[in-house]
Amino acid sequence: MAWLVHSYGWPSAFYVMGALGIATAAIFWRLVHSPLKHPLINKGEFEHIEKNGALVNIEDENGKGSAAFTWVNVKQVLSNRMLVGVYIGQYCINVLTYFFLTWFPVYLVQQRHMDILHAGVWSAVPAMCGFVGGVFGGVVSDALLKKTGSVTIARKAPLLVGMLLATLIIACNFTDSQFLVILFMSLAFFGKGVASLGWAVVSDTSPRQLIGVTGGIFNMAGNMAGIVTPIVIGYIVGATQSYDLALVFVGAHCIITILAYFLIVQKIERLELKSAK
Repeated sequence: MAWLVHSYGWPSAFYVMGALGIATAAIFWRLVHSPLKHPLINKGEFEHIEKNGALVNIEDENGKGSAAFTWVNVKQVLSNRMLVGVYIGQYCINVLTYFFLTWFPVYLVQQRHMDILHAGVWSAVPAMCGFVGGVFGGVVSDALLKKTGSVTIARKAPLLVGMLLATLIIACNFTDSQFLVILFMSLAFFGKGVASLGWAVVSDTSPRQLIGVTGGIFNMAGNMAGIVTPIVIGYIVGATQSYDLALVFVGAHCIITILAYFLIVQKIERLELKSAK
């Protein structure tokens, strides 16, 4: 986008990204189906997916009248300690995400004195590291699950290591080297990727009847960070004329994520809804 803006102006970025969005929607519509209705799945694949815990019959079960949506059930989700911890963790992880999406390029321009083209190019480096970290975290989590048989260990271990690595974002306050800034930011975003197992945890913990509700609340918690983070960082930068406290603000949320998962979530297991009396 920085190259498009630099070479062809702002409208070009909107046209290109809009076209990519439409193309992605078409691909999603064509390729993404439930296991029951997927045109390319065979019996062996279906049985393998079902055997390993996927809710492959969820649409069929809902059609036959599984537990209906009620506010009593929603209250059980919102009052469950484990899920509350997961939601807090998702909010805090997304503070890091939205810093990179909103303020990181501006930080490179204002605090590190890069021009917009170089700021755009270097902004992509941590994002690529985050992509690699996301895949790596998933691979490690699956390997731990296979080795230990514990969902709790498999999800929490990558999260702990990833969030500790992500706190390196604060180290940018102690260097004048642009190279080290990009290195610390890349390691932080890599760590954030490793720790981003939230949707795996949602699939591990959601009541079978309310996966949509628990997933929606999970997304809401994450998107609240998209509201709060740009505003708070804007106030911090405006008041201090520096990004130092803003990076501390982001790094502190990495620690809060760890506390949420280890002090509030505790054991990761599927929530079973209590029948209404």
